[in-house]
Amino acid sequence: MTTSRIQKAELLRSLHVPGDPLIVTNVWDAVTARTVAAAPGVKALATASHAISFAHGVPDGEGLSLAAALDAARVVIDATDLPVSVDFEKGYSTDGSRLAENTHALIEVGAAGLNLEDSVGPPKAPQFEIEDAAARVAAVRGAAEEAGVPLVINARVDTLAGGGEWDEAMTRANEYLAAGADVIFMLGLGDEDKVKRALDEIDGKVSVISNPSSVPLKRLAELGVSRVSFGPGTMGLTLAHLEAAATQLTALGDYPAELGFKY
Repeated sequence: MTTSRIQKAELLRSLHVPGDPLIVTNVWDAVTARTVAAAPGVKALATASHAISFAHGVPDGEGLSLAAALDAARVVIDATDLPVSVDFEKGYSTDGSRLAENTHALIEVGAAGLNLEDSVGPPKAPQFEIEDAAARVAAVRGAAEEAGVPLVINARVDTLAGGGEWDEAMTRANEYLAAGADVIFMLGLGDEDKVKRALDEIDGKVSVISNPSSVPLKRLAELGVSRVSFGPGTMGLTLAHLEAAATQLTALGDYPAELGFKY
């Protein structure tokens, strides 16, 4: 089991390649995990905390208990053989030692990687002080090393999305990398110039979240991004199709072709 966890974490890390980015179509349960895993070209999975929270009827921002979050992660991890990066929000603790314990628990359920936010409260709220946020990354890395699993840390920087300054965002990114992060998940890179500048100033790999108004995927690859995710957007995509189908069916319309989808 430990060997399998190590191999999955190593595989996940190897998939973060500047110019050939890992594309993770975020999932939130067993059936979405299996469906995405079966799609050609998919090599790894990633959860989205927002989608998991909404599927459980609670708000995003650690609305789930730690136990419930670990159970939700386990459901996705056990659904396929692919490595899974878990959106672990703020790690369910502001205390470094407890954060390390929670990281051990996440590794035990089989996570190959995690997202760690640097906001104190709700998404993009005031952030931990830079030294504290870097120490949290170091606590996660230390826990992974103790467990003997090279957990892939995708350290999120909320500064730009929260209206903060560019220089602070770059400082945070490089401090998190120095503390043991593998990838910087930089929110707020809404145009090509910002993506280029971030790639120039961050001393490591960069991941971004995208939507229809974002820089096109092929261009993100050309620029050198290492990972692209879509967060709760994939749940929105799924629900939009479901709502449209329900509208069509209740209006006695044609059967949507997707009604015959085999899963």
